[in-house]
Amino acid sequence: MSIERRQVKRGVVYDVRLRAPGGGQYRRTFRTRKEAENYEAQQLADLSRGGWVDPRRSVISFGEWAAQWLVRDPSKRPSSLARDESVVRIHLLPVLAKRQLASIAPSDVQRLVNVWAQTSSPRTVRRQFDVLRAIFSAAVDDDRLLRSPCRNIKLPKIEQQNRQVISAEQLAELAEKIGADWAPMIHLGAVLGMRWGECAGLRVGRLDFAKGTLFVAEQLTRARHGVMVAGPPKSAAGRRTLSVPRPLMELLAVHIVRRGLTTDDVDEYVFTMPEGGPLDYAHWRMRYWIPATKAIGLPWLTFHDLRRANATAMVSAGIDLKTAQTRLGHSDPRLTLAVYAEATSAADRDAADRVGELLMKQSATAPALAAGENAETGCAMNVPSNRRRRRRLEPRGPVTSTFSGREGGIRTRGLSVPNAAR
Repeated sequence: MSIERRQVKRGVVYDVRLRAPGGGQYRRTFRTRKEAENYEAQQLADLSRGGWVDPRRSVISFGEWAAQWLVRDPSKRPSSLARDESVVRIHLLPVLAKRQLASIAPSDVQRLVNVWAQTSSPRTVRRQFDVLRAIFSAAVDDDRLLRSPCRNIKLPKIEQQNRQVISAEQLAELAEKIGADWAPMIHLGAVLGMRWGECAGLRVGRLDFAKGTLFVAEQLTRARHGVMVAGPPKSAAGRRTLSVPRPLMELLAVHIVRRGLTTDDVDEYVFTMPEGGPLDYAHWRMRYWIPATKAIGLPWLTFHDLRRANATAMVSAGIDLKTAQTRLGHSDPRLTLAVYAEATSAADRDAADRVGELLMKQSATAPALAAGENAETGCAMNVPSNRRRRRRLEPRGPVTSTFSGREGGIRTRGLSVPNAAR
C-alpha cells in the first residue's frame, strides 16, 4: 500500500495502490495528495471493519447494471417486469445511463425525484423511486456498493382520496351502456370483486353451473411491449373458489350460449375480443369502458372501482373480515380494510346511532334538563328568558364543588348537574 506522485500532461497526480483481501492489487488516481490520503484511510478502515467493497466492481455504469438487474429475478411477474423496464427506459437511463454506480450520490437521487415531482403525481414518483431503490439495493447485495444512495430521500406526500363508491343503480346503468357482450364482466367485477385480469382470464371450464361456483385460477396481464400473457393470479391467495349469486350465474350461461359455446369448451375464454383472441386491456378500455363511463356521467370510474365497491358492500353488509379477505383474494386482511373498504354515509350514520344508543342511554341528565326539570328533585325549573334568565343563573356566591364518589356533583344555587357517572 502506497501513495505515489506522478507527472502527467495536465500536471501532478497521486496514485493510491492498495491490496485487495483476495491478494490482487488495485489503484485509484487523485489530483491532490489530501484526496489520496483520505481515500487510503477510508479503504483501510473498511478493511479493518469487514465492510470493504472492491471499488473495481462499482466502476460498472448504471445502464449496464440496470440491464443486469432487470433479468436477475426469474420469478418476477410479466406485468411487473414490463412496468420496471418502462421506468428504467423512460425515467432512469436518459439521466443516469453513463454514470458509474459509485459516482451517484443521495443528492443526485433527490434532484431526480424533485424533477419527477414537477410533472408526475406523488404515486407515480414513488413508483419510479421504488425501482431506482431496488436497483441500488441489488448493487449493495452484490457487493458493488457499500451503501445505497437512495437513503434519506424526501418524497412527495400522497394525499388520501375519498373516492365515490358506485351505487347499484349506476352499476345497472353501466352494464346497459357497455352492452350485452360485457355486462356479465361488469357484474363479475362488482358482485364478486374480481380483477380485470381475472375476468379476462376466466375460461368456461372454471364455471360450475351445478354448484353455482366459479374458480379463479389465472389472469391475463400485460407483459413487455404490451403483449397480453396468461399467468397465475396476483397473489397466492388469488386462486379461490367463489360462490356466485343465481342471477349472475344465469347471466353467464346466457352469455356463453350467445357466443355459441357449451360447457364442453372448457379451454375457451368466457370473454374475447369481437375479432377473436384474448382481451387486450388497452383496446378494451378505449373502445368499450371509457365510452360507457362517460355516457353515465362517471368518467373517473375505473374497473378496479368495481372491486372497491364489492369490498365496501361486504363491510357494510356485516360480512366477516375473513370471508371478505378470501373472496377478494387478499393475502393480508389489512389490505381489505385499509385500501378497499370505503365508508358510506349510511354506514357512518348507523355507526353514530349505535354508539350513541350504547353510551348515552345511561344518562338521564340531558332529557331531564331538556324537559325543564331539576335533574335531582324532578321538579320543574322556571327558567327565565333573555336578560332575566342570565341574571337568575349567575350564582350570588362562590361556586362550590362537592365530590363524594359516584354520588358527587357540581352545585350552584338552585341548579344541580350531577356527574355523568351517576
